[in-house]
Order: sequence, then C-alpha cells, then structure tokens
Amino acid sequence: MNALMYAVPVLIMGVALFLAYRVVRRAIQLRRAWNSGLTAEGRCLRMFTTTHGGAHDTSVRTELHHVYEFTARDGRLVRFEEEGGPATVLEGDVVTVYYTQGREIAATARRPSRGKNAAATLGTLAFLGAVVGFCVGFMVTYADTFGLTGAGGF
Repeated sequence: MNALMYAVPVLIMGVALFLAYRVVRRAIQLRRAWNSGLTAEGRCLRMFTTTHGGAHDTSVRTELHHVYEFTARDGRLVRFEEEGGPATVLEGDVVTVYYTQGREIAATARRPSRGKNAAATLGTLAFLGAVVGFCVGFMVTYADTFGLTGAGGF
C-alpha cells in the first residue's frame, strides 16, 4: 500500500513535468519564429476541430486546428498543423507565416504576441509547479504520518 501512495504522485509529477517541457518548448519555438524575421505567404489548407470530454456529464472542450502550407526561402514546401488558431481563418485563406530557417523549421501563423505568450507560459508553469508541489507535499506528509517502513512498504 505504501508503494502505491508514492507511485501515484510520482506518476502525476512525471506527467506535469512532461507537460511543462512541452509548454516551454512551444513557447521557445514561437519566440524563435517571431524573432527570425522570416515571413512567407501561406495558405490554410484545412480547418478542423477536435473535442474532448463529454462522458459522464462532464463539459466538452473543443479545440480548433488549422493546417497551413507555405514555401520557405530555400524553396522547400512546408506543411504544418497548429492548434488554437483564430476561428476567422478558413480553408483557402492566405495568412502570414512566421518561421525559422534550418533543417527543422518551426512555423506559426499566429501574429506576434510576446506578452500574451509569456503570460500564458508562466501561468501554465505556475499551475504545473503547484501540482508538483502538492505531490511532493503529499508524499512528505504521508511519510511523516505513516512512516516509510509501515505494513506493505517497499
């Protein structure tokens, strides 16, 4: 039983840390694309939504996705998908794409919004940090209350 009381928080912390990594990685990609100075005319090829939730009377969350295509400065045709874009961009619309040059191109059709990007990143990291802190606090409290060598321990 003791092992379960440590395994579950460690698993939750692992997921939270992985999500933090993904959030920071995407924020850096956006910042690099906006700061690169490279832009291209892109076209929205497809627009679709994904839904999550709805089971057992829970709320449904809908996420908007766009698939864009543009030609990079070196002549490569680049196609990428982006979540959370504006609902006003429809299939066939022309957009400005901000991208980085190199072997692996990071691109976005979002308008530069450095402050909003930083605030969203910091808010998400604060929440995920609170989740990790709660898990650590739970494990420390459990260890103090029941001891590490209780019945069914490691």
